[in-house]
Amino acid sequence: MSSTAQSNNRAKADDSVRPAGLDPLEPAHTTPTPGTARPRRTAAAIQGPTLGGPGVQRTMPTDLSIIVRPGSGTDTERAARERGPQRQSMRGFEDTYTDIVDYIVRITHRIWEDQDAGYIYDTYAPGCFVYDDSGPYYGVERVVEGTIASIHAFPDLRSFADEVIWAGNDEEGFVTSHRYVTTGHHLGAWRWGPATGRKVDLWGIANCVIRENEIFEEWVLYNMTSKFAQLGIDVKWAAREYGNELNRIEANRHVGEVERLLGGRLPQEIRASTARDFDVEHFVRGLFHNLYNRRDLSAIDRAYQAGARFKAVSNRLGTGRQEVKGMARALLATFPDLGMQVDEVYWMGNEAEGYRVSVRWTATGTHRGYALYGDATGRRVHLWGINHLYVQGGRITEDWMMFNEFDVLAQIFSDEPSPMIG
Repeated sequence: MSSTAQSNNRAKADDSVRPAGLDPLEPAHTTPTPGTARPRRTAAAIQGPTLGGPGVQRTMPTDLSIIVRPGSGTDTERAARERGPQRQSMRGFEDTYTDIVDYIVRITHRIWEDQDAGYIYDTYAPGCFVYDDSGPYYGVERVVEGTIASIHAFPDLRSFADEVIWAGNDEEGFVTSHRYVTTGHHLGAWRWGPATGRKVDLWGIANCVIRENEIFEEWVLYNMTSKFAQLGIDVKWAAREYGNELNRIEANRHVGEVERLLGGRLPQEIRASTARDFDVEHFVRGLFHNLYNRRDLSAIDRAYQAGARFKAVSNRLGTGRQEVKGMARALLATFPDLGMQVDEVYWMGNEAEGYRVSVRWTATGTHRGYALYGDATGRRVHLWGINHLYVQGGRITEDWMMFNEFDVLAQIFSDEPSPMIG
């Protein structure tokens, strides 16, 4: 992918996601599907080169009737026999799938645990856009290649669906945010050396855009730093090797600036919504902007419950607002000029049952601090991540935060000459 194409794609995304919901969103009228609750629409644009410009509308499910069920996908044939009645219109999808959650859970099981990598050709678009730790790329063959390599290295891998937050329908397309837990033993050689025989337990998040049985856009985070640590591989060494390799084959893979200070003005606070009903979009965009762009750590006190559970990349784990603050402080201290934008928000639920929210974000900053990754290098770093937020009574009760930490380390520790520290 050329630098020009990346720049054009990023420019589209930047136009569609001006920082942090500065304008209220007007819901559009929709006609509910018979037998379902009335959906809610938002004008939040979905970022990505395959989805066009601003104004993309997405239908949000207003209840939690279609969610991950215990045991879903643990046996593909049994799941097909016991799938029950159709729960959602799935025009263009294989008849076996009852709803979009069933689709995501069972194709994952079939590809990874049944090791039917060829099923990727049936469930990914030929020119699919994928963004992972190595940056963006196009094409289904890269997906197949990476899958085969992974199941060779971890042939007994098991994948469990921990959560699938979704929105959309079969007319406009679905978006899904799949949090998964994987376990397996390192029994085959791979890019990083011979088999170690060690067991890994990992979690990650994959966001997909799907239409008519095909994933045509995917944003996936693998929690690679945790995987290396569990396998006894020196993470700094691996990051340097990986960064050097990527710099040789694809320069400037991360293109685009996050605008924290528009027009040279100081970042303005985004105040709480005055709407009668809880405004999920305004709440989330305001939180991320006030916390990371305005540097207001007290935003966490207002947005999180006192005993909120927090889990982050590399299996960081804690309970309470101070744990969330600690991670935010560390990022801001490590990258003092950090600027962040929220690229995509969608959710399911209502005020009575609570909301389950997927937030995808992008950030850039310069490694001038010492909080997380050792001595400052002055490297300009691109970060991107996905959070799963659980909201009850207007406060966050649980936060799962994953970002491209291994790629951040690769950008910092590669042998590419360091720029001057600004």
